[in-house]
Amino acid sequence: MNLSVGIVGLPNVGKSTTFNALTKTQNAQSANYPFCTIEPNKAMVKVPDLRLNELAKIVKPERIVHSLIEFVDIAGLVKGASKGEGLGNKFLSNIRETEVILHIVRCFDEENITHVEGKIDPLRDVEIINTELILADIEQVSKKIEKLNKEVKTKQKNAQENLDLAYSLLEHLNKGLSASCYPQKDNELYQALNKELRLLSAKEVIYGANVDEQGINQDNKYVQTLKEYAQKNNHEVIKLCAKIEEELIDLSDEESEELLKSLGVKESGLEQIIRTAFTKLGLISYFTAGVVEVRSWTIKQGWKAPKAASAIHNDFERGFIKAEVISYEDYITYKGENGVKEAGKLRLEGKDYVVLDGDIIHFRFNV
Repeated sequence: MNLSVGIVGLPNVGKSTTFNALTKTQNAQSANYPFCTIEPNKAMVKVPDLRLNELAKIVKPERIVHSLIEFVDIAGLVKGASKGEGLGNKFLSNIRETEVILHIVRCFDEENITHVEGKIDPLRDVEIINTELILADIEQVSKKIEKLNKEVKTKQKNAQENLDLAYSLLEHLNKGLSASCYPQKDNELYQALNKELRLLSAKEVIYGANVDEQGINQDNKYVQTLKEYAQKNNHEVIKLCAKIEEELIDLSDEESEELLKSLGVKESGLEQIIRTAFTKLGLISYFTAGVVEVRSWTIKQGWKAPKAASAIHNDFERGFIKAEVISYEDYITYKGENGVKEAGKLRLEGKDYVVLDGDIIHFRFNV
């Protein structure tokens, strides 16, 4: 299961610079003018997890394989994007394919870097993007209503119920409210509709407050304003300095850690984004550990053992027999599988076992 994060924002707020820094690439062109990004840039990035390194110290595998996260740098949106302004329709369709939106918001003053709206105002910038996402959803739902009206006339199953819900959702969106706060979002019919339409305003949003070096330790007025807004709307804010993140590109892990420590920063922007995205989407990781590889697998929290096994291969789920399970803490404490077995800490779990974050698992299956 790969997680896809779409990086969005107004033109010239530091999206492409952030993309290059987070992915340690130079794929995305960054320049001091709008729409220097046209096609979306994509990069697969290893999910940092120190537990893999600790397991590898014990197992000494041939390789370590991390889970992956995809970052998609989507061209800057502007007012009217939902009507095609600035190639907006194309850009909005790119967002639709991602699971999480990382909205980069400029939170620093710099007269040499122009702002498409003329001055720095995080809440105005957020409102512009939110409005365009909602308008794009209104168009999608309106088209769906046309189709459902035809289905009602031909008396197709559940057509009327789906139509009633679609009208209710459209009314909600027309009030300028996002699908993420729709009162019936737990309704099965709504969930099916959202799965089909991939509503933009229903996606989880993380705000990336792009600050200068002076703002990395102490929140400036722009960050404070953004955090107050995000808290009211149940969103997370990650403060990052794209310039500092760029400096980390060519450094080793040890050098990066040293630089961050000298700046009083505990985690890089990448680590904060992944951790927050995992939490927002209810994701966890389990591990497999052997002499060939130590590997991380990403699954949904609450998945039972057979479903978790499908992350490796569908045959593992289809032919599931049992799961040999060791907690991460026990694996480290007893220094590997043999020590765990001697201590009687290896568990044999069946199909109803709910996999926990950090479990080390060996699946028994037969097909």
